[in-house]
Amino acid sequence: MADTSKTTEIPKDILKLSFEDALAELENIVRDLEDGRGELEGAIKAFERGTLLKRHCAAKLKEAEARIEKIMPSQDGVQVTEFE
Repeated sequence: MADTSKTTEIPKDILKLSFEDALAELENIVRDLEDGRGELEGAIKAFERGTLLKRHCAAKLKEAEARIEKIMPSQDGVQVTEFE
């Protein structure tokens, strides 16, 4: 079976979620899967969505990291923020 987790496009409904909302939904999916709730097909769909939510959260964290890296101390020690 091919690994499509990196090639599957993230759906628009997930892209609209904030990091916090996506993480909360991911946590609910994990909790449900750990509890063994539902049928196999539903668990597979939940796992697929969870994978997409994880990718979205990772992308949001990477964006935040890039923004933070733009905050650099100047030679005199004063914080300078670069704006796009």
